[in-house]
Amino acid sequence: QVQLVESGGGLVQAGGSLRLSCSASGRDFSGYSMGWFRQAPGKEREFVATINWSGSSTSYTDSVKGRFAISTDNTKTKVYLQMNSLKPEDTALYYCNARWGFSNYWGQGTQVTVSS
Repeated sequence: QVQLVESGGGLVQAGGSLRLSCSASGRDFSGYSMGWFRQAPGKEREFVATINWSGSSTSYTDSVKGRFAISTDNTKTKVYLQMNSLKPEDTALYYCNARWGFSNYWGQGTQVTVSS
C-alpha cells in the first residue's frame, strides 16, 4: 500500500521556522519527482517545491524562493521542506506529492499556521 505521511506542521509566529517531513512507503519511488504543495482556505492547491531523489534538481514557486528549501535523505524514503522567515500568507495545509508519468500520489497533509 502506497503511503505518503507528512509531519512537522504547527503554529508559529511570523518570522519563525518549521521543518516538514514526508515519509514515503509502499513502492520504489526512486524514479519519481517528489514535491510539496499547499492549499489555503478558499483557494486552490498550489505548487510549492519539487526535487528529484538525487537532489540535483529542485524547483520552487516564486513566493518561497530564498525562504524554503526542499531536500531528501539517502534512503529515498523521506522528503523535507525547511521553511524559514514564515509569513501569514504561508498558512495552509501542506501536502507531500510523488509523481511519475500518470502515477500521482498524495499524503493527507499537515497544517501550517503562521500568526502575525
